Amino acid sequence: MRRLAVELIPRDRARLLDDYAAAREALPEMTDVNLPDLLRMPLRSWEGASALRSAGASGVIPHIRATDIAPDGPLPGAGEPELREILVVAGDPPPDETHRTYPNTSIEIIARYRREAPHLKVYAAFDPYRRAPYLELEEVQRKRDAGAAGFFTQPLFDRRMLELSAEWLADDTVFWGVSPVVGPKSRAYWERVNHVVFPRDFDTGLDANVAFAREVLNFAKVRGDNAYLMPLRVDLAAYLGPLRDVFF
Repeated sequence: MRRLAVELIPRDRARLLDDYAAAREALPEMTDVNLPDLLRMPLRSWEGASALRSAGASGVIPHIRATDIAPDGPLPGAGEPELREILVVAGDPPPDETHRTYPNTSIEIIARYRREAPHLKVYAAFDPYRRAPYLELEEVQRKRDAGAAGFFTQPLFDRRMLELSAEWLADDTVFWGVSPVVGPKSRAYWERVNHVVFPRDFDTGLDANVAFAREVLNFAKVRGDNAYLMPLRVDLAAYLGPLRDVFF
């Protein structure tokens, strides 16, 4: 495996630094931090990236919401001298009408970063669940054409989807995503919000989720790809710690 990222939620500066320290202690093999941009949180992703760099993190990849960028406005993070990589996502609808959005696509914003901030490596999102596969693959090609350097997958939840996605992204730089789904409420969230179709025998126990994360990491390791872990609603040490043996 080339790189291993852990996705941390930038709730506020103090909590983010605490989570970073906990993740680094539980999984020293972590090379990068992946930062979503959540409008319900006071800390934006690129601000969190700056805080983490000040704490010694070398690899930080903030998400950039395409729909937040005004046509004549600045590109978030473009002027940050130590920032090297970003992930452009379309952006979920804002929580209220006070947050202004623009009719940008992620493809348009990827192309704009490549024109105006060529020093940044720009990744794109890949989601095999949200639409018919042929439509997603058409968008993947448009993102490549716009200058995407590679793809972060939405978390995947079974081996068959993992292998099928690997065929579709065979020639790309990929960060394979995996996230724990612990309990029926967590499963219902992924089904409702992200349209995930789980295998019939999917196990929502923590041990089963750790086992599948280990499988994804080994998959990425054998392929020479990258991976990221999204430890939502679980204790960081309980989820990340048992994965250390993948690297020995």
